[in-house]
Amino acid sequence: MTRRPLTVVLLLCALLAAGTPGALADSIRDQQRWALDAINVSGAWETTRGAGITVAVLDTGVDAGHPDLAGAVREGRDLIGMGAEPGEETWASHGTAMAGIIAGRGHGPGRDSGVIGVAPEAEILPVRVLLEDDDPERDAARDARRGALAEGIRWAADQGADVINLSLGDDSESAHPDPEEDAAVRYALSMGAVVVASAGNGGEKGDPVSYPAGYPGVIAVAAVDRTGSRAEFSTRRWYATLSAPGKDVIVADPDGLYYAGWGTSAAAAFVSGSAALLLAARPDLTPSQVRTLLTGTAQDPPDGGRSDALGAGVVDPAAAIAAAAELPPDSPSPAAEAYADAYFGPGPRPEESGSGGTSWLAPVSGVLGLALLGVSWWQFRELRRPGRRGRR
Repeated sequence: MTRRPLTVVLLLCALLAAGTPGALADSIRDQQRWALDAINVSGAWETTRGAGITVAVLDTGVDAGHPDLAGAVREGRDLIGMGAEPGEETWASHGTAMAGIIAGRGHGPGRDSGVIGVAPEAEILPVRVLLEDDDPERDAARDARRGALAEGIRWAADQGADVINLSLGDDSESAHPDPEEDAAVRYALSMGAVVVASAGNGGEKGDPVSYPAGYPGVIAVAAVDRTGSRAEFSTRRWYATLSAPGKDVIVADPDGLYYAGWGTSAAAAFVSGSAALLLAARPDLTPSQVRTLLTGTAQDPPDGGRSDALGAGVVDPAAAIAAAAELPPDSPSPAAEAYADAYFGPGPRPEESGSGGTSWLAPVSGVLGLALLGVSWWQFRELRRPGRRGRR
């Protein structure tokens, strides 16, 4: 199956100089602030900044030597074994950008320059499962390493990843559910890992279904702009769980510069960072509870509690942390009880790892996804903070 990272083709619409003194360096932090403010990250930081949580970034690789990621990147794994090498132009741009959104720590005196992530004290576990779009060996790697995504998901779960970020997807005409990937997602959930993926960038191309976003149990993330409205490119589908900033987002790059880009890849990274904050505050939460808390406390929920365009609304980790504080320890999740087999079961079964039919995945995902979000909304509507300002 062809795997294409959804924002490897980040729109490089603005180039910011890195490492420059004074106002220009500060402007990088200033220009990224709107996105952090949009998800109320400062409120979450009053409780935690993500210490003790590991977020696996399955992507094109992560530049552990980037100054904004110093000390944040664990030793990972390269499941491709070919393509660009560290230091080359087509190496790890997308993965580094996503890692910076999730757990960037800034640099310089007081770390007040460069990119700061949603969970700046979390750790990144890099897993290279694909190459950049412009890597000359991309097609060869795709053919040689089919199954790398499923293997990477399992490996990350086995390493104890608390959150698995999948800022990638296939929404081509040949896209279809892959039984090995579906089984890997179930395995990760059974191991306690929250799985987050991009909803897709096909909003102007007929909203094609994207996988892994469409697998049951995945938190699929749509993109919004500065006004809180759906970004025009963001795919609208049944699996949309949440939304987050995905336009004019400032990202770090291995070349030492910063870029403004767009895509649901960035939106997924914001939600992965939010999940890391929530888990840092309540490490006992299950993947089902994390999903329920994040959806039940999302900002500006659409009419009816969710929509294909925005999911349950824009993620708000501070509100989710506040709601989690109201849960008694080891409290069961209604979503987990109602949909255990479909979402949070014991992992892959022998028949799931074979080549059996998967036509049931899409309709079942849609029905169960709607039901799950309905349960989430009912459970937490009374816990929403009064007077939260709407975004227009």
